[in-house]
Amino acid sequence: MPPKKKDDGANAPPPLIGRIGTNLKIGIVGLPNVGKSTFFNVLTKSQANAENFPFCTIDPNESRVPVPDERYNFLCEHYQPASKVPAFLNVVDIAGLVKGAHEGKGLGNAFLSNIKACDAIFHVVRAFSDEEVIHVEGDVDPSRDLQIIHDELRLKDLEAVNKQLEPLERTVGRGSDKGKKPEYECLKKVHECLNSGKWVRNLHFDAKEIDILNQHLFITAKPVIYLVNMSEKDYIRKKNKWLPKIKEWVDSNEAGATVILFSAAFELNLLDLQTEEEKQAYIKEKGAPSALEKIVVTGYKALGLIYFFTGGKDEVKCWTIQKGTKAPQAAGRIHTDMEKGFIMAEVMAYNDFHEAGSDAACKAAGKYKQKGREYVVEDGDIIFYKFNAGAGLTGKKK
Repeated sequence: MPPKKKDDGANAPPPLIGRIGTNLKIGIVGLPNVGKSTFFNVLTKSQANAENFPFCTIDPNESRVPVPDERYNFLCEHYQPASKVPAFLNVVDIAGLVKGAHEGKGLGNAFLSNIKACDAIFHVVRAFSDEEVIHVEGDVDPSRDLQIIHDELRLKDLEAVNKQLEPLERTVGRGSDKGKKPEYECLKKVHECLNSGKWVRNLHFDAKEIDILNQHLFITAKPVIYLVNMSEKDYIRKKNKWLPKIKEWVDSNEAGATVILFSAAFELNLLDLQTEEEKQAYIKEKGAPSALEKIVVTGYKALGLIYFFTGGKDEVKCWTIQKGTKAPQAAGRIHTDMEKGFIMAEVMAYNDFHEAGSDAACKAAGKYKQKGREYVVEDGDIIFYKFNAGAGLTGKKK
């Protein structure tokens, strides 16, 4: 047999800015009284405080939200398993920031540290008028509010990078530690970016720079999804006097960013209904769907996460992995012994399985494939692992 070609890394996925792992979190950020806690409540069906005054939420509330997926539902219907385990999105409700938060105003330092501990951001902006819900800035102006949060997070990062640059400048400048020069150059690039009013994630970085950035975990390097909270009436008709200004701000500051329209009031009314039939009737009557499913799925993807399925009569389960994970490391999510003793992964793409209707039909159609160590797991793969469990035994997990 000819020798196996060495993996030169050409097919490796691009490196990600941020933490590496599967237990990642997305934080809900915004000014006070923009609907963050109400959104968290309906998203998690929990009862986090949602009162009409700033700093109602002091300690961050955290919850796991199931990721809706028709593929998972189909597999559960097909296998009728004893146990069902969906994928989950970890969501953190963070108290409202105010202008000057980076300097500690309004409990800002504690809140900003909570954002730093998250891996992506849901930025909720208020686009509804309600005299009974006070606005911390006195009136509703979404583009101004977007800029306040944008600047507070940027200025906090600028403060952090200034502290890190000072000792590096002395070390590198004197030539006493040339090994620190790449970090110094990278942080200078970050400093220039932040000083110009931009976020770190708006710049391009090579793999070596990303390794350096991942040691610092800047807030403005995190992915952001903008959630525009509208009144129920405006959400249903998809019109609002502030939407053009919001679009203009996003195009100028975050071109290409994801913006999702929703109504916390609409979602709260849905949550109050007792049965699924009542909820569907309400949706039909109003002529507008819930936005929660789209928000959860988009948030999950923003974290760079995907999942594969294992399925059978005992259990159907989603196994969360980072995009670009190879088969042995994905097996390690099930059990470390499976990664160590990996033999092969027998893989069915979900669409092939759905079309064929069964494992046997998939095999008969030639769609049941054996994959080795270099196989990169795709989102929605159904995998049957073979592995050496030790002492000459062969184990299987499906």
